[in-house]
Amino acid sequence: MKEESKVSNSNFKHLSVLANELIDFVKEIPCNASKKNLMIDATLGGGGHSALVLENFPDINVIGIDQDKIAINAASQQLKKFGERAEIQHTNFSQFAPSEKASLVFADLGVSSPQIDQASRGFSFQVDGPLDMRMNQSEGIKASELIAQLDERDLANLIYQYGEEKFSRRIARRIKNDLATNGSYSGTLDLAYAIAGCYPPKTRFGRIHPATRTFQALRIAVNKELDALEILLNNGPDWIHQNGLFIIISFHSLEDRMVKRAFLNSEKLVRVTKKPITAKIHEISTNPRSRSAKLRVAKRK
Repeated sequence: MKEESKVSNSNFKHLSVLANELIDFVKEIPCNASKKNLMIDATLGGGGHSALVLENFPDINVIGIDQDKIAINAASQQLKKFGERAEIQHTNFSQFAPSEKASLVFADLGVSSPQIDQASRGFSFQVDGPLDMRMNQSEGIKASELIAQLDERDLANLIYQYGEEKFSRRIARRIKNDLATNGSYSGTLDLAYAIAGCYPPKTRFGRIHPATRTFQALRIAVNKELDALEILLNNGPDWIHQNGLFIIISFHSLEDRMVKRAFLNSEKLVRVTKKPITAKIHEISTNPRSRSAKLRVAKRK
C-alpha cells in the first residue's frame, strides 16, 4: 500500500454510515475484464467504507484521499492488510485528478466522530477546545480568525446561509459585541454559551443544541466545503467509466440539495435513486449520527 502521510493517532475510530447500502450498490457495478475495477474514495476518513469494499470485492482496488492527516494515518493502518490494492493520497478532493477512470466514485461528506470528539480540533460545542475547525490543520484560517475578520452583517449572512439559522442576526451581533469587549472567546464552549444566550429561554434545551447550526456554518466556511463539493460534482462524472456509479452521502440539506440538483441536471449521469436512502432504525439506534445521513446514487452514461 502506498502512503503519503504519517501522523500518529490510535484513537481514530468511526462508524461508517450506510455501509450495507453502499455494498449493495457496489454489487450492481458491471465487471469488465478490459477495465480496471477501481473505487475512488474521495473522503477516506479512517478507511471504514474502503475496507468494506476491499473485503467484499477482491477484484476492486481503492484510491483513498483525505485532507486530514490524522485520518490518513488511521486509514493507513486500517487498510495495510490489503497491500497494493489500497493507495492513499493526502489531498482535498477538489484538488484531485485521477490518472485513470474508476468504476465507482464515493464520498461521505460528514464530519467524522473522531474529528467532533477530539477537543483540540475545535468542532464540538460539547467539549471545550480552541476555535479551529480546520479539516487540514496545516492550511487555511481558523474559525476564531474568521469571526474576527467578518463584520456583523457578513457574519450574520454566513450563519444564515450555511447554517440556516433563523437567529443569525442576533447571534452575529452578540459575537461581534463580545469580541469588541473581550477580544476573543476562550474556546468552543465559551462561544456555544454565547450562542445559546441568543435563543429564547424555552427553546434552549431542545433536541438540537442552539449552537449546532452556527458551528455548522463556521465549519463549512472555514473549510470551503460547498465550494469543494461543487468542484467534485462537476469533475466526478469524468472520473467514472460508462455504467460506473457516483455515490454521495450527505448530512445536511445544503449538501443534499446540491447533490440532488447535480445528479438531476448532469448530461453525463442518470439518477439511480430519485429519493435519498436513509439509515434504518437499527443503525440509528447504534449510531445516532447516522440519523441525518442521506445517500444518493447516479450512473455514468
